[in-house]
Amino acid sequence: MTQLPRCIALLLGLLANLTWADGRLLATGGASSIEGAAGGGITPWAVLSGYGERGEWGADVFATRVETGDYRLDVAGVGVAFDNRIELSYARQRFDLGTLARNLNLPENSLSQDIFGLKLRLFGDLIYDPLPQVSLGIQHKRQKDFLIPSLVGAQRSEDTEGYISASRLILGGAFGYNLLLNGGLRYSRANELGLLGFGGDRRDRHSVLKEGSVAVLFNPRWALGVEYREKPDNLSFAGESDWADLFLGYFPNKNLAVVLAYARLGEIATLDNQDGVYLSVQGSF
Repeated sequence: MTQLPRCIALLLGLLANLTWADGRLLATGGASSIEGAAGGGITPWAVLSGYGERGEWGADVFATRVETGDYRLDVAGVGVAFDNRIELSYARQRFDLGTLARNLNLPENSLSQDIFGLKLRLFGDLIYDPLPQVSLGIQHKRQKDFLIPSLVGAQRSEDTEGYISASRLILGGAFGYNLLLNGGLRYSRANELGLLGFGGDRRDRHSVLKEGSVAVLFNPRWALGVEYREKPDNLSFAGESDWADLFLGYFPNKNLAVVLAYARLGEIATLDNQDGVYLSVQGSF
């Protein structure tokens, strides 16, 4: 990950002379997902990075760690949006194999991948339009350490997947508190997000996968919610569990967001009960 801070610094330097704005309400930009797109932690929402409205720019930089005891996932990335219409994102993931690498004496002790994302708001608005905000996204993923995935049955080291998300913030919708609802469908054949490659010996076709989030904003700075993400099951050597989490988001201002979660990740690469802590810190511009 040594090149990632340089890439982020270069991008921010190129954007430094642009006019940034913060037209949207606090917390309505969400956080950054572990794949770089704006939204929740394990699922994207229909919202775009930053707080820009029409004719305005918005951007996020973030770092995330998920620790289960047996495994560790580190992610860092950046997202840039313009006109509250289009978002570009990039994330680098590094997955430390930990216990599995030690037990099996694997040739590599980590897996990594790059994720390049594009999200387009199709119609609607998070709050003010009669229709919910609906966005279409694509993510191109490049697995960087393909030896282990190939040995367990993965068919390819890179692939492109798509998703569609719909989000609505209902003012006073939960006993007087603001309620965020998000639902989406993903078209993917990624094994463990793509860290174990794409497609497998059991199944080598894209699947339509469900994902969603519900959150209550107790005030403009605090949000408590749950997320769910369905996963494919392409590899015969191990099952792949659906993911869920319970998260607490803190938004002290429009420049900072902190998300802490308890994540239930199930079975990952033959090791069961991979539950752990998720922590993400995001800076917004």
